[in-house]
Amino acid sequence: MEQTTSLSGVLLEDAALTLEELARACDVEPDWVVRHVHAGVLGGEPVVATVQVTSWRFRSNDLARARRLLRVERDFDANEDLAALVVDMTDEIRRLRARLRVLGIE
Repeated sequence: MEQTTSLSGVLLEDAALTLEELARACDVEPDWVVRHVHAGVLGGEPVVATVQVTSWRFRSNDLARARRLLRVERDFDANEDLAALVVDMTDEIRRLRARLRVLGIE
């Protein structure tokens, strides 16, 4: 039985994860990440002019979004599109609440 190791911690904005590192940090198969990038619900910056899967790099916001997507998919048995919609709406609510706090309304 192969033992896998999950990554945990804070990713600095200047650092970037490879496809395999992001998958390991989320405890998913790389194919999960590839499907979500191709579906447009998860980012991934090509390091070179091609979009070869092995050349993608993921930032801390990609890691956080991938974990939120995965949580919604697993907790609610949601497909990737529905999970992306839930995460997008949650992020928007968070942004709006922050603006209200700045304005002293909330």
